[in-house]
Amino acid sequence: MTSLAASISSGLIFSHNKPYANTMDEIPAAVAVIADISHSRSHADRRSLQQAVTTAFARVDQIVPSVQPLEATVGDEFQAVYEGLPAALRATLLARLQLPEGVDCRFGLGFGAVHAIGASRLGTLQDGSAWWSAREAIDEARRNEYSRLGFVRTWFRADASAPQSPDPGLVNAYLLLRDQVVSGMSERSRRLLLGQLLDTTQEQLAQQEGITQSAVSQNLSRSGATALIAGEALILGGSS
Repeated sequence: MTSLAASISSGLIFSHNKPYANTMDEIPAAVAVIADISHSRSHADRRSLQQAVTTAFARVDQIVPSVQPLEATVGDEFQAVYEGLPAALRATLLARLQLPEGVDCRFGLGFGAVHAIGASRLGTLQDGSAWWSAREAIDEARRNEYSRLGFVRTWFRADASAPQSPDPGLVNAYLLLRDQVVSGMSERSRRLLLGQLLDTTQEQLAQQEGITQSAVSQNLSRSGATALIAGEALILGGSS
């Protein structure tokens, strides 16, 4: 394993000499996100797959503010940093909904400290409990995906000593239900949920889908999207 791959597999990240690298010297509490492509080896055209995911995540970066945007690192892995749990939860939900049909990703969210520990030719090398927690979380998401909880794509871990550390049990209870709802959705239901999260009206969604506003409302209710949106509002309202 190369030194770059070893650093990333242990939870470290390079900030690629982008402007936001200078903001990463020390953050006592943030949410690091590690993402990878589910079943990536089963896709025949890995180059097109990587580009499709990169494009989807770039759309998320335009919508959700981040300390460090969701970008590729090594292989099929992506990493990001968000100021708090609300942004990280919204970003990972939008990321799944933006993905093309037949493509899915796993996400590990870690709450804790992020700090720079050195530099390389690629940029600033970051470390901290947020990254350790994110690595543990995506490993757990991967284990769950290959268990009786096969619908799971997202998991959360937290450094309990970090300021205002959220309750992992509460967050993961929400994520379990969120993942089950999204994993069971049709492509249309995902598009409608995405539209609602982006403040598109039901009338506008009906025009885009070529259906009635009533059909949109019924779809959102049957698919679980309405409950998911309400649940997100409740948990984000109680999160740091």
